[in-house]
Amino acid sequence: MIDLARKLGSSLDRNAEDVIREALARAGVTIGDDAPWDIQVRDARTYQRILRDGTIGVGESFTEGWWDCQALDQLIERVVRARLYDVLAKSWALRVQVVRSRVFNLQATRAFEVGERHYDAGNDLYREMLGPRMVYTCAYFKNTDSLDAAQEAKLDLVCRKIGLEAGMRVLDLGCGWGGFAAFAAERYGAQVVGYTVSREQAAWAKEHYAALPVEIRLDDYRRATGTYDAVVSIGLMEHVGPKNHRPYMELAARLLAPGGRVFVHTIGGATARTHIDPWFDKYIFPNAAIPTLGQLATAMEQILVPEDVQNIGPHYDRTLMAWWANFDAAWPRLRAKYGDAFYRTWKFYLMVSAAYFRTREHNLYQIVATPAGAPQPPFVRAS
Repeated sequence: MIDLARKLGSSLDRNAEDVIREALARAGVTIGDDAPWDIQVRDARTYQRILRDGTIGVGESFTEGWWDCQALDQLIERVVRARLYDVLAKSWALRVQVVRSRVFNLQATRAFEVGERHYDAGNDLYREMLGPRMVYTCAYFKNTDSLDAAQEAKLDLVCRKIGLEAGMRVLDLGCGWGGFAAFAAERYGAQVVGYTVSREQAAWAKEHYAALPVEIRLDDYRRATGTYDAVVSIGLMEHVGPKNHRPYMELAARLLAPGGRVFVHTIGGATARTHIDPWFDKYIFPNAAIPTLGQLATAMEQILVPEDVQNIGPHYDRTLMAWWANFDAAWPRLRAKYGDAFYRTWKFYLMVSAAYFRTREHNLYQIVATPAGAPQPPFVRAS
């Protein structure tokens, strides 16, 4: 019986390997060859695990060292362009994810989970990876190759798009470590109130920006109050969830002063989904859901009028690769605290994300909107 079980297992491994090899061949990827995007498999159980567990199996087997690739971003780019996601789309993990997202409103009931599990990972990690302003969103590489300069260019772009002037009050929903709030206060003389669900982010911002007219509140954005000349979110919408898009737009419009503007900076997907990829949900951004431009436009109907939409998605590929370079260079200083499994998990996260922007499966939209019925403001697209 033991021999029979071994033979059966070996046969299943070979069948799974054939399926994976044939699928990868469609993407121009070979197992065991030496192109930068080719895969080196170190554990034969990899094939069955991937077919059984889908993208969770892909990510976990990479993290555990079962397989490797010299240029992981190039591998994922080829896989995405060849539409090999279909091979993994029937996994149990994805089915569970779909059902869970339809039944529950996790973005509302577990709002603080992403803060605790991701953004509270360690300010030392994010300082090394993100740079001095701790901005964890797409940079804007206009006339610069420097990540730090590109992040400042993005922050300035936002300020110009909302028509920011000295003395204006701004609400920053999902303010992160306060990078935008501090920039708007320093460069434009604005007063900013920011909301975050991360204790580490709130602590950092309060410590570093105590001398500025910046107030950071550790709270769910849904509890925001007051009246503001602009309501912005830079990287929050991915955590709002499709069940909450409409209430978000209602909240933003309700808190806006006459003549004010709403600004949304968000990753946008190519296909409307109620959930994020299962591996990313489990290890990186729990309960996230990337919206489409259409979903956001629908949520604005009769509430807000989109005045301008700009796609700067290609800049996110460059941003992610710059974050990876920073993280990799800093790893000798971080390794003792975070461990080698974290290194491979973080590499998988950043490389996969870069590939999705490179293939245009993900984009980055900046939307400027005004309340329905309000006069159009004097507006020229900032660029």
